[in-house]
Amino acid sequence: MPDRIAVIDFETTGMSPAQGARPTEIGVAMIEGGRIVARYQSLMNAGAWVPPFIEQLTGISNAMVRSAPPVAQVMAEAAEFIGEAPLLAHNAAFDMKFLQMLEPRTGIAFRQPVLDTLLLSAVVHPHQESHRLEALAERFGIPVLGRHTALGDAMVTAEVWLHLLGQLQAMGIHTLGQAREAAQQTYFARLKY
Repeated sequence: MPDRIAVIDFETTGMSPAQGARPTEIGVAMIEGGRIVARYQSLMNAGAWVPPFIEQLTGISNAMVRSAPPVAQVMAEAAEFIGEAPLLAHNAAFDMKFLQMLEPRTGIAFRQPVLDTLLLSAVVHPHQESHRLEALAERFGIPVLGRHTALGDAMVTAEVWLHLLGQLQAMGIHTLGQAREAAQQTYFARLKY
């Protein structure tokens, strides 16, 4: 497995960029040598309106987004922070949709491999009822602080990864390619979002 990996999470105004949802915050936890060594977090102004239920869920208001740095600036900073490190996210299909949606607007493309803790949990625990982030945190005894904040969720996902890593290795999964291949064999990899 890679020694260095960037755990990424977005908070957004909704579920689908195709229906107008935009990111409001990004959080990245950098793992190196089996521990979290650095963090990046920023609100961003992507020109989106934050619905009341999203403000209640995330604590991010329209005023906060209006006064946040422009999305292109934030994504340039995030890209510099991440570098060439592989990406990791929980339910990565969601976060990758937003990265792809931002690409034409910012000119920033992330082409590195992506791992998904939701899919990897299904590899390690195929008979568990839930692979939600909260369920994994509870299963591994990880305290959940700052849920529904980008950095809080990235930090929990990073801790989940560190627990899954040993279990994947015990199954004979030792490389990024093996992990990605195993993840694609799960039921959840076939779902379309």
